[in-house]
Amino acid sequence: MKFWILAMTSLHQKFDTNPEVLKKEVIIETYKSSGPGGQRKNKTETAIRLRHLSSGITVTATEHRSQAQNRKLAFERLRDRLIRLNRPRRPRIPTSTPLKAIERKKGEKRIHSIKKQSRQKIAKESEWD
Repeated sequence: MKFWILAMTSLHQKFDTNPEVLKKEVIIETYKSSGPGGQRKNKTETAIRLRHLSSGITVTATEHRSQAQNRKLAFERLRDRLIRLNRPRRPRIPTSTPLKAIERKKGEKRIHSIKKQSRQKIAKESEWD
């Protein structure tokens, strides 16, 4: 059991959350955000999309009117997602099967066996016995 837990933690890939390193690992895209706002919103690209290549995570920010504020917010969101990904999973603690489940399973088996017995051909008694 201990070996399995160690194997799971070693398979877990860690992602760096340092802002300087993140800027190098990310593709930054700007685009025009959707929604109400009129002429100003239709001609300025204030929305930010970050694509983290090593993890495959995509994060967007379109809340603010400033591209710099949206970029800062997108990097914060990406960092939060990577921190969540870096957290190791807790090992599952196996529990015993409840008595009610065991009884239900036995009842289902009993019904199934009765069905199968009813499908069998009835053996004819020979006249010579």
